[in-house]
Amino acid sequence: MRHRRKLNHLSRTKAHRKAMLGNMASSLILKKRINTTLAKAKALRVYVEPLITKSKEDNTHSRRVVFKYLQNKEAVTELFREISVKVAERAGGYTRILKTGTRLGDNAEMAMIELVDYNENLLAEKSEGKSKSRRGGRRRAGKKKTSEAAAPKTEAPKKDEPKAEVKEEEVAAKPAVEEKKEEPKAEAKEETKEEPKAEAKEEKKDEPKEEPKAEEKKEEAKAEIKEEAKAETKEEKKEEPKAEKKDEGKEEDKKEDDKK
Repeated sequence: MRHRRKLNHLSRTKAHRKAMLGNMASSLILKKRINTTLAKAKALRVYVEPLITKSKEDNTHSRRVVFKYLQNKEAVTELFREISVKVAERAGGYTRILKTGTRLGDNAEMAMIELVDYNENLLAEKSEGKSKSRRGGRRRAGKKKTSEAAAPKTEAPKKDEPKAEVKEEEVAAKPAVEEKKEEPKAEAKEETKEEPKAEAKEEKKDEPKEEPKAEEKKEEAKAEIKEEAKAETKEEKKEEPKAEKKDEGKEEDKKEDDKK
């Protein structure tokens, strides 16, 4: 039986197990997340979290204690300079274990262990939908629900007021719509009345104008005829004296011939 055996030996000797966890802790500090089996991840969490807590006190003693477990100067420097600053406000729980399924071959459970403060995606989601919760929150939520359920009952009569206002607005809008409807009708009637009147006036005006035009044409024709007649008489008058002059000239010639 495994009663009261909290330590998982991981099928290794003490020296082997210590060296393996030290190397895994250094890799986690430098790379911020590593993939391993679920059993090793759980063993590593117990090994590395006390070291991260120790790094919050940056002094020579703390550095020597951490170096005893890690045996890696770069990992110690990274832990005391950067990680300790990020986890300064956190009171524990510096790592997170996420299961990633099983391994091909031996079907061992695999997991990813990472430092909580270096997962930027999850931190962004938490900052967006952050909500504070305390013990006894359910009871308070129940009280809030009962108070909210009682509040609408008291506020129920207030809902009628906007309805009345909406009705008044509708009633006020209807006469305006009716007035608008009547206005175009009246305008249409006036236009229909004015149009025949205007057409009749125009016809009356056009008729007398046409008659004078016909009379003018007749007068013009008469004037043309008179002018033609005058021109003809003038031509006749001009031709007569010419003919008389010719006859006279012939007669004179005859007389001269007779005299000779």
